Amino acid sequence: MARQEERDDDKIRLDKWLWAARFFKTRQLAHEALELGRVLVNGDRVKGSRVVKEGDRLLLRLNQLEYNVEVLQLSTQRRPAKEAVLMYREDEASIAAREERSLLLKAEHASFPHGDGRPTKKARREISRFKSSF
Repeated sequence: MARQEERDDDKIRLDKWLWAARFFKTRQLAHEALELGRVLVNGDRVKGSRVVKEGDRLLLRLNQLEYNVEVLQLSTQRRPAKEAVLMYREDEASIAAREERSLLLKAEHASFPHGDGRPTKKARREISRFKSSF
């Protein structure tokens, strides 16, 4: 029985590995990202059922950010975040580009004009009067 489990650990679906490595909250989200082409393995678009191997290079596009990682360990169990980080290694260039993009997105968000929230009772009356004047 132990030999069967060892062989099963060598064959892990990509969507399950992405879930275990904590890139996605659910396997379904990982599968959908693969179907939409947001995850590339060694530069190729693949399905969620593809078997991932140690040494594979992954390019993930998540929430306008890109991760360029190399698979170091295989695991089917979702472990704590500190342990999940040990399952892959991210390029230094990828980290720098992601941090730069994150700062750009934050600056963009800060410069975007935000409303004052819900209108007050007085403002609602003025809006109503304005609309009824036409």
